[in-house]
Amino acid sequence: MIYIASPYTHDDNAVMERRFDEVCRITGRLMAQGFIVFSPIAHTHPIAVRSALPRGWDYWSKFDNEFIRGSEKVIVAMMDGWKESKGVQAEISIANQLGVPVEYMEVKE
Repeated sequence: MIYIASPYTHDDNAVMERRFDEVCRITGRLMAQGFIVFSPIAHTHPIAVRSALPRGWDYWSKFDNEFIRGSEKVIVAMMDGWKESKGVQAEISIANQLGVPVEYMEVKE
């Protein structure tokens, strides 16, 4: 399984929606190529929105930690905001601590 790390949280909900849309496209392309992919944003954004769950890293970190643990590698989607993202930086750190390889993917926005 490939874990896709991407930025999400932002003060502007429109930015969060754009980030969700973009990572869905990235995840879909990889799935169409036959990869087993988990994107915490693509897979849980609809649940968070419809269930009024928190959308920040503090809530989702325990879930994402387990998914990273079960992944073959982490791909960091280098979308706008990825360097500043608390979650993305934490996901990279977790992967490094667990010995899960980290790759970086250029994203044309």
